[in-house]
Amino acid sequence: MTTQLTATGKPPGATAPPAARPARRAGPRGHRPWTPWLYLLPALAVLGGLLVYPVYQLGLISFLEYTQAQVSGGEPTSFKGFGNYTALFADPQFWQVLLATVLFAAACVLTTLAVGCALAVLLTRVRALPRFVLMMAALGAWATPAITGSTVWVFLFDPDFGPVNKLLGLGDFSWTYGRYSAFALVLLEVVWCSFPFVMVTVYAGIKAIPSEVLEAAALDGASQWRIWRSVMAPVLRPILVVVTIQSIIWDFKVFTQIYVMTNGGGIAGQNLVLNVYAYQKAFASSQYSLGSAIGVVMLLILLAVTLVYLRLLRRQGEEL
Repeated sequence: MTTQLTATGKPPGATAPPAARPARRAGPRGHRPWTPWLYLLPALAVLGGLLVYPVYQLGLISFLEYTQAQVSGGEPTSFKGFGNYTALFADPQFWQVLLATVLFAAACVLTTLAVGCALAVLLTRVRALPRFVLMMAALGAWATPAITGSTVWVFLFDPDFGPVNKLLGLGDFSWTYGRYSAFALVLLEVVWCSFPFVMVTVYAGIKAIPSEVLEAAALDGASQWRIWRSVMAPVLRPILVVVTIQSIIWDFKVFTQIYVMTNGGGIAGQNLVLNVYAYQKAFASSQYSLGSAIGVVMLLILLAVTLVYLRLLRRQGEEL
């Protein structure tokens, strides 16, 4: 007896095998949501020990009565609440130091950006050997420790033995005696050790601009300043924003240069900035709670700047 086959070549009534399920593609959705945090756990543990706990102690001490007597164990520690902050904000010297810090940081940031951007443009105009020499010199300044650079600059501008006064014919003029001359001297040192970061970053951004755009602007008769203002600056705006915020954070918390070059804040504290002011209150005057309050104020200011910095970075990433 012959079995009748269907058009598919199978006997009637035979069931088809179940279709194979498509293989599940591996991708980001296949990972568990806590997997990225697992990779970040070692770094978070280190940051927690080196950052979170000290910040907690700083904030705690700022709410206590904590002087040399409490450090020595002679008197019990008492809770003052916002008393230290009230005393700090009622002190006219705090506002003078805060204003001096903001103005000094602004001058450092503007000068650093001007010098760094100018040298970045210069790097694109010179030959390979001068460019290499300038790069190495700038990176050498960047790699120099702050205390070493400050000591060298104090020697260079020393009224008795420094070569700068002799070259300029200033005699025994003391740069650290006057308030503004001392701030100017520290500003030069801060710019000297800070401009390489701006120069290298902006130079990398310039090299990423298509050469055809710059050549077209030059053929249209635009000057170098016009090319920078109308062509380069708009393209480099995200990079300039990042280096500006980074420079603000660095220059606002300057300590070593001021402390070394002005011998702890200048004559009668005329060159104090917030970092040095907090150090003097905490360690020179043994007012640890008041020094901690100054530190918390600085932390909040820098935290606000950092949040702006992160927001701009996120916006830049979305644009890219």
